[in-house]
Order: sequence, then structure tokens, then C-alpha cells
Amino acid sequence: MDGLLKVLIADDEPIIREGVRDSVDWASLGMRVCAEAEDGEEALELALLHQIHVALVDLNMPIMNGIALMKELRQKLPQCRIIIITGHDEFAYAQEAIRLSVDDYILKPAGGDQLRQVLTRIRQDLETAQKQDEHLQQASKQIVKNFPLMRERFCLEWIEGTLTEDELLEQLQFLRLPAQTPALLGVIRWPELNASMPLRKENDRQLFLFAIENIVSEMLEDYEKVLFRDHAGLIVMILWGTVPETHISDMQHAVQAYLKISVQVFTQSVEEGLLSVPAVYRQCKAGIYKETVMSPLVRRAQDYIRETYMDADMSLEAFANLMQVSPVYMSRIIKQELGTSFVSLVTQLRMSKAIQLLNATDLPINEIAEKVGYDTQHYFSTAFKKAVGVSPNQYRKGAAFQDDER
Repeated sequence: MDGLLKVLIADDEPIIREGVRDSVDWASLGMRVCAEAEDGEEALELALLHQIHVALVDLNMPIMNGIALMKELRQKLPQCRIIIITGHDEFAYAQEAIRLSVDDYILKPAGGDQLRQVLTRIRQDLETAQKQDEHLQQASKQIVKNFPLMRERFCLEWIEGTLTEDELLEQLQFLRLPAQTPALLGVIRWPELNASMPLRKENDRQLFLFAIENIVSEMLEDYEKVLFRDHAGLIVMILWGTVPETHISDMQHAVQAYLKISVQVFTQSVEEGLLSVPAVYRQCKAGIYKETVMSPLVRRAQDYIRETYMDADMSLEAFANLMQVSPVYMSRIIKQELGTSFVSLVTQLRMSKAIQLLNATDLPINEIAEKVGYDTQHYFSTAFKKAVGVSPNQYRKGAAFQDDER
């Protein structure tokens, strides 16, 4: 250990204190007697003043006896090592001393050899404890330094579905992530990464991926999140808290603006607990690859729906006119590529947004209806019940009940 260990001798008899002090070569043990006291109260004051490492305590002292002193030392200097030196060879004292975790119990007159043996062992114990503490501190620093990598490895195991719910909760807490179901999972794909004839070298592509991650991370700075890459090179986002839909579309625009490249983003809410994350990830992955074979017109239709779903006047006809194609052609190509209709896409998105608002806010139903693009509460409630199976009010009550149950 660095420096000398500080020792306190507490005994009401000066001759005993002198005998203890003179019976040991303290320097050879890496120790020094820094204080002596003739009663427990003075001993406590000096112990705290000098922050002592070792206390040699007589049990029978005035004002505050040895047992009371040791109790105070255990509370205020828990790392202090205590040796009892007393003339009281009584079992009751020994029992109390054992409960207070003293290091040894020596009867007066204390022999120098016995005291030296006890002090040598304490010195060795303290050195071992210090080394262990140093190792633990180094390990803790290393763990914190490697948190990003550890989170990435954990999340890869999570989306692969290899962990139990208890393991997930334990790892989330250890990695200082919210120990609850995330609100959203998404994947980001840069098509050139998997191109058969890439335009850029591998180093450049990795730099672009890193830049994409930085842009997305900055845009999501206010949200609890993890960003990592899966084995296919997709950037995966796991987010806690409600993220506005505009943030998702803004990611694509920001990457295009700053890096002059196009990325595809596909997100989906997580609604069925921690163990549902792998399934949601697979759905997002399937969705992003499905989008890669879409025509620009259909992809633009999806963007149009995401950007205008809250507008009650948005329609297939309005979008077809914007794209300068016929509504019939627009309807047919959406059906061919996505397997569903324009109206169904709009309804699905509106219902998804409505569910988020019902779960996360106390907004009245009529305000939620307006925010997701319905002119009237009645029209919204009818559409919601048809899509979900219950009315918005019933859903909100049921969702609240489920939260209470959890």
C-alpha cells in the first residue's frame, strides 16, 4: 500500500498505551501511531480526524466504553480494522466483539510477538483488499468504456431471440437501458452496401455507414435509444418513448442533404413485450427489403401517406393528380406491389397513430380523431372499431387496465 497505515491506541491507562506503542516496530509493518486516547469519546474524535486504518481498543474506558466506541467506528469508519486489548476475559464481551467484526481479541498484558502477528495479518488483508478494489475500479471503468460494444452485442442477441425475459431485464438494467418494452423498432438500409457492383471502396462505404449513424443519432438525441448494425449491415434502431413520424421521414431527407445518398427507413411499433422484439425486427427487415423492389411511384405514395395522413382531404385522386397519372393506374400499381389498397394503407397508418395517442396521451377522442385525419369523432370511432374490434374509449380503458395488470 502507498503510505503508512494510521493507528490509534485507545486505553485509559497511560502505561498500557506506552507499552503497546513501544512493543512493536511500527515502521517495519508500514504503520505509524498517529493518535492516542484515554477515553472512548476522545478516541472517536481522533479516529475521525485522522481517518485511521487500525484501532487498538480497550473495552473498559470512561465516558464511552470500548463497545460503544466500536459501534461508532463501524458506522462512521466501516473500513477501520479493530483489535481489542483488554483485561476483561469475559465471554459476554467476546460475543459482542465478534458481532462487531473485530479482527482479534488480545488479553493484557499484550505480548509484542502476538500483537505483531495480528498487525502483520491486518496489513496483508488491507493490501489484498486495496488491490481487489483497484481491480474492481479498473474493471468498472473498462465496462463503462465498452458499454457501446456491449449494448450492440446484447441487442444482436435480443433481435435473434436467444434470451429469456429475465435475462433481457437483467441485461437492460446492467447496461443502463430502460427495463421496459421499447416503443419503436426500425431498420435503415443503404442499398449500395449490398450492391453487386458497388461504386465505392469498402473503407468509404464503412465511413458512409458511420456518418449515417451519426446523423440519425443526433436527430434522436432526446430519446432513449440504441443504434447498432445487424449481420446484414442494416442499421437497427431500438427506441423508448413516442417518436414523431416526422422524425423518421426527416432521417431520409437529412442523409440525402448531408451525404448526397439515399437510404430506406422502415419502422414498426413494439406492442407485445420484450420477447416480441425479434418478431418486430424480422417484420421490419422484411419490410425494408420489400421496399427495395418497389417502383419509385409506389414508394412516393407511401411517403405521401406518411406526410399527409392527418389531412382529412388527402385522397388517392389528389395524389394521382400530383403524380400526373390516373387514379385507376395508381390504385392498380399499389395493389400489385403492396398487396393492399391505397385506402387500406391510409387506414392502417391512421389507426396505428391513433393507438399511440390513446396509449401515450390523455387527449379527448375528438382531438385524436382530428390529429389522425378524421372530420368527425363518429366517423373515426366507426373506422377504429372496424379495424381494431373495439371503440376508442373501450380500447383506452382496456389498455389502462392492462398497464395496471402489468
